[in-house]
Amino acid sequence: MTGVNSQLQADLREEAARLGFVACGFTSAAPDPVRAERLEEFLGEGRHGSMEWMEARKAQRASPQGLWPEARSVIALGMSYAPDGDPLALESEPEKARVSVYAQGRDYHDVVKKALKALARWLIAREPESELKVFVDTAPVMEKPLGEAAGIGWQGKHTNLVSREHGSWLFLGAIYSTLQFEPDEPHADRCGNCRACQDACPTDAFPSPYRLDARRCISYLTIEHKGPIPEEFRTALGNRIYGCDDCLAVCPWNKFADAAHRHLKLAPREELVAPDLATFLQFDDAGFRQFFSGSPIKRIGRDRFVRNCLYAAGNSGQAALIPMVQALAEDPDPAVAEAARWALVSLTPSP
Repeated sequence: MTGVNSQLQADLREEAARLGFVACGFTSAAPDPVRAERLEEFLGEGRHGSMEWMEARKAQRASPQGLWPEARSVIALGMSYAPDGDPLALESEPEKARVSVYAQGRDYHDVVKKALKALARWLIAREPESELKVFVDTAPVMEKPLGEAAGIGWQGKHTNLVSREHGSWLFLGAIYSTLQFEPDEPHADRCGNCRACQDACPTDAFPSPYRLDARRCISYLTIEHKGPIPEEFRTALGNRIYGCDDCLAVCPWNKFADAAHRHLKLAPREELVAPDLATFLQFDDAGFRQFFSGSPIKRIGRDRFVRNCLYAAGNSGQAALIPMVQALAEDPDPAVAEAARWALVSLTPSP
């Protein structure tokens, strides 16, 4: 497929903005040895934990053409989910449950993919002979390195993408295309000497800047990790029950992030901004599914979710939660029952 004219590329950026994307950039789909080497190192050191799917499709993840050999270009896109207030505000309210900002609203997979498909239809209408594929977080695609290569931000020391205009609050999507777009310049690293994200991590999940050990990350532990969470991390969880925003929230570049740029469909649900921990401890499977319908939280299931809430209960110091915790000590799920017993010990004063 031959290259495209600059007007099409400019029009595509404009259409992406109309659909709610605040960032749009272009890069080559060709293999990049540096990205492939970093992925190999990450997996080789086991820093992906139990996320076996990363290892299973390593070759496809390493490069866009590894997944789709016909791809010539990648369109990297970002959609803002900037919060209204300080994501760390609930740290001093142990009776409340802290839900990561990205999971407080509708499932971003649905919102971003819908916009990606609309952009894809627009592009096919302009270039009917071209082919493309759209991705948002569910395929072996390295969205963050590709976003950096396409100039929409850079991978900060916390390994997440950072934008000078939108801070750390971007959902990323990608379109692989057989069209040959003019690549944008890769974004320069703007972290400088700052290490705020490294110092903020409650579990020391960064062995060094730009390197994450998922096995120590609260987001991984509360979302991806099955079974009991290792005891060494339970106190550090605090009242975080789904994900963790600490390394993102302290990034100085977030002073430029503005919730006014957030996609309208990504507004937080009021009941998830500062929820009472007691409410969640009483969920059965049906109640959990109903409450989190349309939410990304639904995918971890009731058992893992209640397990997380029990660790938060144990850290809360709230004696009023003891009856609810006691009721879960014989839960059919072993991880839930074990978490309840741990929480009871933590909540019961020593004689």
